[in-house]
Amino acid sequence: MAKASADQLGEEPIGKLLIRQAVPASIGILVMSLNILVDTIFVGNWIGSIAIAAINVVLPVSFFIAALGMAIGIGGSSIISRALGADRKEKALKTFGNQITLTLLVTISMVLLGLYYVDSLIPAFGGKGAIFDPAKIYYIIVLYGVPFLALCMMGNTVIRAEGKPKFAMIAMIIPSIGNLVLDYIFIYVFDWGMAGAAWATTAGYLMCFTYIFYFFRSKNSELKINWSHFGLDRVILREIGSLGFVTLSRQAVVSITYLLMNNILFDLGGEPMVAVYAIIGRMLMFALFPVYGVTQGFLPIAGYNYGAQNYDRVRESIKTAIIYAAFIATLVFVVLMIFPAEITSLFLSDKPNMPALERATNAFVLEHTPSAMRWVFAATPIIALQLIGAAYFQAVGKAVPALLLTLTRQGFFFIPLILTLPNYLGELGVWISFPIADVLSTLVTGFYLRKEVKKVLV
Repeated sequence: MAKASADQLGEEPIGKLLIRQAVPASIGILVMSLNILVDTIFVGNWIGSIAIAAINVVLPVSFFIAALGMAIGIGGSSIISRALGADRKEKALKTFGNQITLTLLVTISMVLLGLYYVDSLIPAFGGKGAIFDPAKIYYIIVLYGVPFLALCMMGNTVIRAEGKPKFAMIAMIIPSIGNLVLDYIFIYVFDWGMAGAAWATTAGYLMCFTYIFYFFRSKNSELKINWSHFGLDRVILREIGSLGFVTLSRQAVVSITYLLMNNILFDLGGEPMVAVYAIIGRMLMFALFPVYGVTQGFLPIAGYNYGAQNYDRVRESIKTAIIYAAFIATLVFVVLMIFPAEITSLFLSDKPNMPALERATNAFVLEHTPSAMRWVFAATPIIALQLIGAAYFQAVGKAVPALLLTLTRQGFFFIPLILTLPNYLGELGVWISFPIADVLSTLVTGFYLRKEVKKVLV
């Protein structure tokens, strides 16, 4: 049954296959994004807008450590997809065992370092002034659960590599729903404040890990590993590292971006301006969920067929994925251009007995966020080409171009722009950096993808 699922990646019509892969991935990402979105709405309404800024400060640190698991997962899953396509099951098993060992070793070490340097990391990421204390509470509790999150993110990509997108979807849904229910209990009922939000998040990670552990122990998984597969293999580690480094570099640049953005915006407008970016950051995670779903669905299709040397199917999968993702991105663009003020108001409390400082902060956020949101998403219709293009090189095991194209948007364009433009244009310079970086990175990716298709996929 599991083998048949993997074989379908090389046999089923691409359009139907991409939908079958992308829809569960999109639903999973939707629920996870809704979790982050609603979690932020709960925190904003039940704790306050400064609490939103505090979570935004913590996210890049915890997500970077969790991204280690995702990097190991995506790097290894590329190997697994190609190994299954080439009928080399033992290599797939050994790769999976190495992924688990490496994830545990790396993330636990990083968590210990993160806890040791807590008082330095939080201010460095913009946790200054009134933001510091709630950020520290949230940070310490969430960090306890990050190794489970890393294992979940690693395991989820492996489940997709097996051709089981529905199980991967469920793995993302379970912790999201659990977190929202516990948010209500811990924050609203028990009145635990930031600690309640943090424990709800950590418990969600543990729920996800429990389900993924069950999946790989059940008959649903083809990857039945034994103790011998956990021993680290230098060749496999090198391949995991070279491909996973792409994802890790992307998340490292994201974390650096958060660090710079939080500090630049704090200097421009204090805590309220950081809260503006926190809301926009949640929308960046949420609004594009179907586009990311198409990208996730595309990865195993491209990897499997490339491993099987079915280059016609690889070309077709690239074209189909770009068309689907571009259509969805355009719909997202239209909604965000029309309703930015209504979206912003969802995050803000309207309690009649609100303190004057919180009321002033909310007014500032409501005034500045809609225009900023329009600028940030201005180039959304064209990002499909950039995402699918970078994903292709990662799926087929070409680490260097995958790395360079992944870093193009934020590393080569966006970071230099936000370090330069605000000096001349102030707040506007920050927000227009987003569409400029999107356009430039899409042009670069399109050039290299077209060259690859003409030269290799023939």
